[in-house]
Amino acid sequence: MYYVLLSGGSGKRLWPLSNDARPKQYLKLVNREINSMEHCSMLQRVWEQLENAGIDKNTIITAGEEQTELIRSQIKNARIAVEPMRRDTFGAVILSCAYLSGHGGASEDDYVTIMPVDPYTEGAYFETVKQLEAVMNASDAEVGLMGAAPSYPATKYGYILPGEKKENYFEVKGFSEKPTEEKAEQLFEQGAFWNCGVFCVKIGEMLKRAKAYGVPTDYEGICQNYERLPKISFDYEVLEKAGKLAMVKFQGYWKDLGTWDAMAEQMSTDSIGNVVLHESCKDTQVINELNVPVVAMGVRDLVVVAAQDGILVTGKGHAAELKEVTKGLVSRPMFEERRWGTLETLDDTETDGICTLTRKIKIYDGMTSSYHYHEKRDEIWTVLNGSGELILEGNKILLTPGKAICIRKNQRHAVKAFQDFEYIEIHVGTVVGNDDINRITFDWDAIELSHIL
Repeated sequence: MYYVLLSGGSGKRLWPLSNDARPKQYLKLVNREINSMEHCSMLQRVWEQLENAGIDKNTIITAGEEQTELIRSQIKNARIAVEPMRRDTFGAVILSCAYLSGHGGASEDDYVTIMPVDPYTEGAYFETVKQLEAVMNASDAEVGLMGAAPSYPATKYGYILPGEKKENYFEVKGFSEKPTEEKAEQLFEQGAFWNCGVFCVKIGEMLKRAKAYGVPTDYEGICQNYERLPKISFDYEVLEKAGKLAMVKFQGYWKDLGTWDAMAEQMSTDSIGNVVLHESCKDTQVINELNVPVVAMGVRDLVVVAAQDGILVTGKGHAAELKEVTKGLVSRPMFEERRWGTLETLDDTETDGICTLTRKIKIYDGMTSSYHYHEKRDEIWTVLNGSGELILEGNKILLTPGKAICIRKNQRHAVKAFQDFEYIEIHVGTVVGNDDINRITFDWDAIELSHIL
């Protein structure tokens, strides 16, 4: 059996740390399963659990192109099925099946289990996931599901309504969306299960659905015709129309860390970053990514988050409202993580049609940027610390602290860090930032060959 981690969401419910460039599943705030005092991202934690379950080699991650560098910075050998655009979960499942069939060694008769990338759970969860193949064979179901035995009548999860119990699975008689408190109590008493968002299907059956929409069934063909697939969820397009469903039961710890109050409960410390949390504070967590201190005194039941994109102060009872409150906030992400390092926006200004953007770039020891050029801006670099090498139009330039370089429009360039390397980068032109990058290659050997030639 094969496995897919769906990682397409932006996770803006954890603003101001999460944004389009750094969704919630990549924030290094949760605790590793093997070491509760060490922070990692949701993706990294789940991937370690997949390794422990012995299924990581058969797992791919499906995400948008804007997330690929971030994924590779956290999971070095990840195989990624890249979505050319967002088409909701039905399209993502079709694309994933095509990738596995064409590039992952899977056949159309193999099963694939689709999982969210961000559950906060334990190793037994993935041992239960492995049972879905046997459930599919025993039940002859169109789709296999996994339901978590609820520990309380939650209103923030959907529910699976079980039917007849078989030897190693339940038949499924229906679903309930996120319920009211009264309805949640009823579902809890009736023995309904939390819907984990995990489903198992046969690869060939999903590819037939692509063909029904006039879309090729190979990965490259689907990428080129992706917009022809309906923008609809897998639940609406497949689950609600399925004639037979089966569910395996997960008995263990499972939680969705979708709000700041839920995230705060899993933190091994009440403060991260430059924080002074006075002893008079009760049930309060403070996270600070800024270079200035944050001091909290005499407050209770708060989550405080200070980041380049904004500052959040919220009572835990209101954390679930954050996505709605911030939906009108539109701005350039001020902090981004990449495969090679990080970038922090210090200033973003436009005057009379001329834009300037100032960023602080950090490239990790031994890492390299792509070989690329910009059509609509010049760049001025000033090295702060560390050392590296710039290849500019085939010429090698040693970069050391205090060195300043001007890179003109259309000049091809790439940089490699000899040690952790930081510099200030100023863009000047009509288009700045990530909207004016024309990449040639990430292969440093090929880049160095341009120097020889």
